[in-house]
Amino acid sequence: MSEEKTEKILIIATHGPDDLERATFPFVIANAALVMDTEAVIVLQGAAVLLAKKGSYDHVYAGGLPPLKDLMKSFLEQGGKLLVCSPCIKERQIDESMLVENAEPIAGARVVQEALEANAVLNY
Repeated sequence: MSEEKTEKILIIATHGPDDLERATFPFVIANAALVMDTEAVIVLQGAAVLLAKKGSYDHVYAGGLPPLKDLMKSFLEQGGKLLVCSPCIKERQIDESMLVENAEPIAGARVVQEALEANAVLNY
């Protein structure tokens, strides 16, 4: 028997704690996808890599949305993949040991691979 392919969504985030809504929306959408049994991958690039730094998201609250801290916890507990741009963290002097558990530093080729495998790609 052939296994049914799981649908996959890739969300590319480029906004950090300075833009509360755009920092939060990727995690809202990703959690919704996981509830719908869709594989969810978030790639953090640019200022968004700050969200992968332990504790940096603790006080990110966008009006009308759940706290980012809760969304990130739920996303990771449900098996979401959090990929972080290696050059972006290096530029911001963020060491890999400073990242949240399960955050995976990656380079550009991995972003391309994830996009090619996804049924949909969103950018925030």
